[in-house]
Amino acid sequence: MDSLKCFISGKKIPPNEAHQGLQIRKGVFQLIHKQYPAFSENDFVCTEELNKFRKAYLLKLVSGEKKELSKLEKEVLQALTDHTKVVTQHDLAPESTFGQRLADKIATFGGSWTFIIAFFSVLMGWIFLNVFIIAAKPFDPYPFILLNLILSCLAAVQAPVIMMSQNRQEQKDRSRAENDYKINLKAEVEIRTLHEKLDHLITYQNKRMMEVQQLQMEYLEDLVNKIRS
Repeated sequence: MDSLKCFISGKKIPPNEAHQGLQIRKGVFQLIHKQYPAFSENDFVCTEELNKFRKAYLLKLVSGEKKELSKLEKEVLQALTDHTKVVTQHDLAPESTFGQRLADKIATFGGSWTFIIAFFSVLMGWIFLNVFIIAAKPFDPYPFILLNLILSCLAAVQAPVIMMSQNRQEQKDRSRAENDYKINLKAEVEIRTLHEKLDHLITYQNKRMMEVQQLQMEYLEDLVNKIRS
């Protein structure tokens, strides 16, 4: 057979410019078949018409890559911004009861210079009052038994209050440590997800690049064959 018929244009073509559907790249073949549903693997198409569909397929690849990049970027942004928070405001500052707040205030005041100065002022005033001002009839004469009783009661009450405040502070520290762990775990998961998306993006780009290079090689082979003929 000296010449074949192009399925698309209907023109007769020489055998060296004829491309059978079975030999055409799958993506290009599907593009031709979409426009010409009757086109099959046994039909032939000329180089000129095939190059048109190759060009259209190449443009489709490029535009598809742009859409894929945009989609991946949106997924990355969504992974970083739209996740539910692992730590809420309630976790950072949990509600406390009146007794807990009172214990915190008492412990804070008891560990301040204000308390120390006030305590020694009252102590010295008590002693000065009973020894010098009302020495004739002191309400707490030396060795100040009433003062010792008050100080013992104060120490007995102050100690458990401070322990309550320390326990609450330890609870806060544990809560902060748990929140830090949650945040670190979330960051680790997001970093892993980001790495997976980057790996997928690199694989996708390499695949598309190889396909574009193969199409270019086909162009060159057709051009070389045409020059030789």
